[in-house]
Amino acid sequence: MSERFFVAQLTTTGEITLSGPEAHHLIHVMRGHVGQQVVLFDGLGHEAVAEITAIQKKTAVLRIAEHGTVSRELPVAVTVASPLPKGDRERFFIEKLTELGVTAFIPLITHRSVVQPDENVVNRLRRIVIEASKQCGRNHLMDVTAPCKWEKLIAEPQEGVTRLFAHPFSVERDGPPQPLGSDRTSGLPASLEALLTSEKVLVAVGPEGGLTPEEVGQALAKRWIQVDLGPRILRVETAAIVLAVLVGTIRQVRAQTQGS
Repeated sequence: MSERFFVAQLTTTGEITLSGPEAHHLIHVMRGHVGQQVVLFDGLGHEAVAEITAIQKKTAVLRIAEHGTVSRELPVAVTVASPLPKGDRERFFIEKLTELGVTAFIPLITHRSVVQPDENVVNRLRRIVIEASKQCGRNHLMDVTAPCKWEKLIAEPQEGVTRLFAHPFSVERDGPPQPLGSDRTSGLPASLEALLTSEKVLVAVGPEGGLTPEEVGQALAKRWIQVDLGPRILRVETAAIVLAVLVGTIRQVRAQTQGS
């Protein structure tokens, strides 16, 4: 596969100048040369084949040869809300969500959150998304939003959105936490039925220390679906990735089945 580079504004014809980190990567890391063809993408679904026509110390000029819209997205918009893990796990986490086709990531702040994301952290995450998109061939950038507190996340109206949160412990309610799809409606698990039809899915996980009973109760009061990911305690990034895989796989299999 040709090397891929991100440009914020991708023209359909003519020449384009690559600068900043992308030019550095092309010139000094990949040792690009005049006449070489690469792929450019704008994070909005468009990509182009371009030929390098000139290279300077900090910039490169490329001529657009082919331009088109290529989507490699999931058949459902998945948003993941999660506290950030510590250390190097942060990069791994964002890379995997990008590769899995997650539409948006919300840095979540809960009562027991350890990492407090600021503007610099958000900007770093957005750069990781670009790098991961270059690697996996994705033309839409996963949106990294501003940090959001748990109370605001669960309270905001979400018309037409299936809302799931993972929490492994029992709380005072009509019954214990339910494995994904254990509430049955019309012969199908209720949460699974919602995942099969919703255009948008919002999944949330708590921090390393877990959600507090009060936070779980708040989500249940707002009619979020509580799911249990098994008897083992998962790290925050593992739980979020598992939910993203479950939602994405369910919808991809459904889309393939309908198309066959």
